[in-house]
Amino acid sequence: QVQLQESGPGLVKPSQTLSLTCTVSGASITTDYFYFSWIRQPPGKGLEWMGAIAYSGSTYYSPSLKSRTSISRDTTKDQFTLQLTSVTPEDTAVYYCAMGTVVRGVSWDEYHYWGQGTQVTVSS
Repeated sequence: QVQLQESGPGLVKPSQTLSLTCTVSGASITTDYFYFSWIRQPPGKGLEWMGAIAYSGSTYYSPSLKSRTSISRDTTKDQFTLQLTSVTPEDTAVYYCAMGTVVRGVSWDEYHYWGQGTQVTVSS
């Protein structure tokens, strides 16, 4: 059974860097043709795809967040990590990691597996 679990701080101060890790169990993050994404949902808004790292290690980013976003991975632990720099209160959201065969999905059913999500609040 494949499971994804996000971890990281729930509170980040403005201007700091948000760092979240997704641990995948029951599958490898090098599984052919799968992409491992970060998606967020601000309060009262829809899902926003932030970026993804492919089974090959290639990375893809949302144009609107590219300058502040970095996604990396540790294949020995089947983990991938999101870093978002210079956060503001507008980055407050529930952050999800997801696994699927699409590079950029913006709906729940485009992914095979989702983490449960983690609330991140940006506040001083």
